[in-house]
Amino acid sequence: MEAPNRIGFDNEKYLQEQTAAILERVNRFNDKLYLEFGGKILFDYHAARVLPGFDPNVKMRLLQLLKDKIDVILCIHAGAIERKKIRADFGISYDNDALKTIDDFREWGINITAIVITRYENQAAAKAFKSRLEQRGIKVYTHYPISGYPTDVETIVSDQGYGVNEHIKTTKPIVVVTGPGPGSGKLATCLNNLYHEYKSGIKAGYAKFETFPIWDLPVDHMANIAYEAATVDLKDKVMIDEHHLKYYHQKVVNYNRDIEAFNLLKRVLEKITGGESMYHSPTDMGVNRISAGIVNDAIISEASRQEIIRRYFRAAVDYASGYVDKETLKRAARIMNKVGAKVEDRAVVLPARAAAKEAEATGKGNAGVYCGASIQLHDGTLVVGKNSALMHAASSMILNATKYLAGLPDALQLIPESIIDSVTFLKKDILNSKMVSLDLDETLIALSISALSNPAAKMAMEKLTLLRDCEVHLTHIPTPGDDAGLRKLDVNATSEPEFAGKNLFVS
Repeated sequence: MEAPNRIGFDNEKYLQEQTAAILERVNRFNDKLYLEFGGKILFDYHAARVLPGFDPNVKMRLLQLLKDKIDVILCIHAGAIERKKIRADFGISYDNDALKTIDDFREWGINITAIVITRYENQAAAKAFKSRLEQRGIKVYTHYPISGYPTDVETIVSDQGYGVNEHIKTTKPIVVVTGPGPGSGKLATCLNNLYHEYKSGIKAGYAKFETFPIWDLPVDHMANIAYEAATVDLKDKVMIDEHHLKYYHQKVVNYNRDIEAFNLLKRVLEKITGGESMYHSPTDMGVNRISAGIVNDAIISEASRQEIIRRYFRAAVDYASGYVDKETLKRAARIMNKVGAKVEDRAVVLPARAAAKEAEATGKGNAGVYCGASIQLHDGTLVVGKNSALMHAASSMILNATKYLAGLPDALQLIPESIIDSVTFLKKDILNSKMVSLDLDETLIALSISALSNPAAKMAMEKLTLLRDCEVHLTHIPTPGDDAGLRKLDVNATSEPEFAGKNLFVS
């Protein structure tokens, strides 16, 4: 079987062109540019899945190249803190993601200049978050909702609008404005500071750095359709930028929210600048050169198609879990049908289902629940696992995969019964847990203990790094322990929208 992980993207070509584009834009605006970073600066796994070869942290490498020229402002919406909104790829809340981002930036040698809590109205959770940051010596600004936002331009661009919010002090020519997820207030923060800059006589500029949609690829390019699949909850749609077409007679693409909001944004910018028009289209605002890194379009298209299927599974699980409505799931299904894809086109789906059926046929499930899991290794090999009274299907799958990679016999037991019995005793008789079979997180710990005295277990454990970016599918929604283990292994996991048991609460 052909290995699925071929390279379609060149990071170095992308870095060269993207850096040049940003510096050109800074020069256009008198060496002061507010650069709104859409998407994720760090750990951009969507881009890595859609563009095989893309370094999930390449945008941080870009910032490192420019670090002597940048200040960084991190925005977070007060409502997201209050609602404990979760970032799906890490499974952590947005406020904790903000803290993680600060730590991650520091590891790359870049300090966050300031945190801005947007749409702040003294919400209890946001107030506590602000205090928590300030106790650690981090500068925090609060920006308040503006009456008449976003349509009352006269009020917004005035001392009663942006003027009420404090000017965030920066000293570098490039001010990177980022935040966890959409709706964090990045654009409003850029415009707020732009207002104060112009009041001080500094003719600064604004630009937007957003990876998707890819403006110089067609509307129906698979990578742009994958963007729609990734934003089904936001109802984003990739469209021809009519503003750009009308002014430049050039057909480029953007997404509906930016296209629909452009006339209003243009009025705001013209009010700030005193009538000077910075841009003639939403595409004008962008400094995205991602297409420069694409070296194999066929690979990108197939990877994007696979991402569309993954996103359908995520929408199905989110619907089953009550996080999205039925219309969101229907949109995900329509996008998948649009590209002629079906769930069985994901190579790991049918083997996982077959493993679950085998568990049922042999009666080796757990408490009447029969689960299957499948992983596709980088050489194309498919390895499966089934649940049992001893361990979860994900646990079995990972152990089987490491045995295959280490060249060990399939029948070899990597974790002795004594260790499994000890963990089971702890869970059942000491901690009074109802679920005693080992989930993946527990299995990884048990494997590491076994590796101390078992050379085969040590060999298997050392192969875990080879599972990074492999494709995984489960026939049931992973438990918290399975989910944690899959995240730690950095695999691309999907699951059927089925719960592994009748219990409503799973710890």
